[in-house]
Amino acid sequence: MKKLAIALASVMLLTGCSNGGASQAQESFIAGSGAITKMKAGSRIAAPAISGMTLSGENFTFTPGKIAVVNVWASWCSPCRAEEPTLAALSRTFSDVQFIGILTRDNPVNAEAFTRKRGTPYPTLIDDSILIGFSKSLPANAIPTTVIIDRNGKVASRVSGVVTVASLTALIEEVRAE
Repeated sequence: MKKLAIALASVMLLTGCSNGGASQAQESFIAGSGAITKMKAGSRIAAPAISGMTLSGENFTFTPGKIAVVNVWASWCSPCRAEEPTLAALSRTFSDVQFIGILTRDNPVNAEAFTRKRGTPYPTLIDDSILIGFSKSLPANAIPTTVIIDRNGKVASRVSGVVTVASLTALIEEVRAE
């Protein structure tokens, strides 16, 4: 009986010291400052192939030839949730630009529920291994990170942190004017 009481007390003590189920991803969250990095047209590096399964269960492949806005996000990330209305509105405004989400360090079920509830109008890929392909250009160095890809499939710019209507509109317009 004494051993059972000690074992039970140990379990309760360890449970009381737990982190309440917080994920490793949440603990290693790095917020961006909103800093913008641009690459001159002659110095740009090709973006990786962007394709895979979306949150809605469909296969998606981005084909260069049009501008793309790639947003790296997670549903547990407060800044990511805060910028979603901006991205959704701009995806409707810039119908000639392909908006793509890449989910990172998140549960696809939670993310799918978030995008469904918000009516997010663009696809989100669930394979964040795509991000490795950005390592030689402008890698996602925070959550959220948004990368703009030019018509030639090269990385033109990155916003490290939350985008604003003004900042993202200006970046899209710059790449459109090329």
